[in-house]
Amino acid sequence: MNTYYKKFIKRSEEISFDLNHRKTIQFNMSKYDAAVACGMSRYADIEKAKEHIAAKKRKALQNFDETLLTFEKNAQKNGIHVHWALDTKEALEQIGKIIDEKQAKKIVKMKSMTSEEVEMNEFLEHKKIEVVETDLGEFIVQVAGEKPYHIVTPAMHKSKKDVNELFHRLYDMDENSTAEEMTEFVRQLLRKKFTEADIGITGANFIIADIGGIGTVENEGNGIMSASFPKTHIVLAGIEKVIPSMHDLGTFWPTLAVHGTGQAVTVYNTIYTGARKNGEDFGPEEMHIILLDNKRTELLAEEFQSDSLACIRCGACLNACPVYRNIGGYTYESTYSGPIGSVLAPFYQGFDISGHLSYACTICGKCTEVCPEKIDLHMLLLHNRQKDVEELGNKGFFAFFMTIYQFFSLHSSFFGIGMAKIKNFFAQTFAKNGFGKKRSLPEFKEPFRKQFEKRKKS
Repeated sequence: MNTYYKKFIKRSEEISFDLNHRKTIQFNMSKYDAAVACGMSRYADIEKAKEHIAAKKRKALQNFDETLLTFEKNAQKNGIHVHWALDTKEALEQIGKIIDEKQAKKIVKMKSMTSEEVEMNEFLEHKKIEVVETDLGEFIVQVAGEKPYHIVTPAMHKSKKDVNELFHRLYDMDENSTAEEMTEFVRQLLRKKFTEADIGITGANFIIADIGGIGTVENEGNGIMSASFPKTHIVLAGIEKVIPSMHDLGTFWPTLAVHGTGQAVTVYNTIYTGARKNGEDFGPEEMHIILLDNKRTELLAEEFQSDSLACIRCGACLNACPVYRNIGGYTYESTYSGPIGSVLAPFYQGFDISGHLSYACTICGKCTEVCPEKIDLHMLLLHNRQKDVEELGNKGFFAFFMTIYQFFSLHSSFFGIGMAKIKNFFAQTFAKNGFGKKRSLPEFKEPFRKQFEKRKKS
């Protein structure tokens, strides 16, 4: 049992029995559930829409190298500077180089989980650069000194009262301010940041190969302003975001929206195909796209788990997962949490660090049921467990005990008469908390085979 696993178990127990946290999450999740149910009712056949985007994404993954090179060629035709980053180090080095060339001091950012993955804010702050998150939820967790709690709703764990107290402490706002008043305060604060920024950084929901552009979705307009007000626009995108054609967005955008927030379509759906062109009065002077691998191609080589790269980050699996709804986003200690995070994290962070997340699942299958990309998430978690056991199998201590277990399991006669006391001794000694501290391990009594023989005779 490694340190990461022990910490996960301890944190899970703490947060599961935090009644305030539970109340906040259940309230916020209930709003999501109602909105999504309403959104789904607009579809004549939601399964057909899911099948369409699932097929398009698998096509892109099957022709990964070709599709990405098509994008690069078309993006360069549009005047976009395309950079390739093998890992976090290379991505941050390239961003740092652009910042140094522009002598930038102020940066505004659109919400981006990929930037969280490479810990971009920490990198920029280390360079003494002012970086401001412009999504309202992301702004809240940034000023609170926290990380996003959820891949779609960063501040899902905070109630209105929590935000009231935070803004009162930081900005001396009235503790009884309404949600509208707090939103307007942030809006005015950010307007000034947009006009002063030297560089705007965004992510990409979609990398569109045939037009050499990127597509983003948002509800506040902060992404558009982050990309268009500053003179330089930098995009950091994971290479798995690539799709073949702009025409596919007609299904991708609404299907993502309905699974993410229940909307028919998000408020702002934007395609960026380069910097300001001749004759245009507005927009950045330069656009850079950094295509991040960061072990994605290694994951692509996996027979089963490679399918997780089809994820469009709608967050539906997190909202459906009974484990996530009880232990919360921070317990995972991974950029991506919930079922999809439990599949991805061991590959991105290493099985020695995050392998235990694959066991944080009841295999109820709800995540697979709601996934718009038809990813068999609960089955991929089982494949992760198998991989984890195979890696552990190379370690002497684990292999020794598994050999003993295998022997007894294949010789059922050892589970017969006279073994109950021995089994209870080993169970109470080595697996006392097998079902957790809140439940007791039942005692072994009469073997099933003996019970069956008695019932058969009677």
